[in-house]
Amino acid sequence: MTVDTARDLLDYVVQYRGLAFEPIQAAYRRRCVLSRIMQAAPKTLLEIGCGEAPLFTDLPGVDVTVIEPAGAFAAGARRLACGRDNIRVIESTLEQTSGIGTFDMVVISCVLHEVPDSAALLSAAARACSGSSVLHVNVPNANSLHRLLAVAMGLIDATNRTSLTQQRMQQRSIYDRCSLQAELEAAGFEIRDQGSLFVKPFSHAQMQTLVDQGFMSSQMLDGLDRLVEVLPELGSELWADARLRRG
Repeated sequence: MTVDTARDLLDYVVQYRGLAFEPIQAAYRRRCVLSRIMQAAPKTLLEIGCGEAPLFTDLPGVDVTVIEPAGAFAAGARRLACGRDNIRVIESTLEQTSGIGTFDMVVISCVLHEVPDSAALLSAAARACSGSSVLHVNVPNANSLHRLLAVAMGLIDATNRTSLTQQRMQQRSIYDRCSLQAELEAAGFEIRDQGSLFVKPFSHAQMQTLVDQGFMSSQMLDGLDRLVEVLPELGSELWADARLRRG
């Protein structure tokens, strides 16, 4: 077994499990990822970093390999995969894993901004892709509505400043559309489709308070997710589907 020694993965698991509003945010993120998987219709899929809710539970007909460096999350994925011979769970990082072959689709969901070396991760992802493979990536958006509001309120001086929550979650950076595109292109990918998800007007903690108070209803939450159709630059997270650049 190999692990990412540059990160405190035990603390990460604790912080992740206690993060306010993240289960709701994760549900909208998952909805987006599954829609992109449905669009690509892969027979084989590689998921990098599954957390506590691996995608294969919603993909009964897909052969899935999970790469997860956190022991608690990898153990949970193995329990969920019990009885399914088309699921493989590897407790490691993708950069430290070899001999896994290529896949129709590679998903790096809510991970790229957390790893110490995103270029190394994308380079490893490229090795897991063939010319026809789809790479799906999503990351927090520096130009999210809640970050723009924080700048306007004088709470932060720039949208790309890492928050205390991000520091606690060991997140090294925050992307905008241009920086995400630049990293993908530097790794040999070209973006084929892109968008954003869930317009989040307030911080995670503030959103959770509104949910707890009953003000933020499920109908309102769904509406905020649909707002990206008219406000695509303001979504709380960016996503991109890419393929290896030909030539």
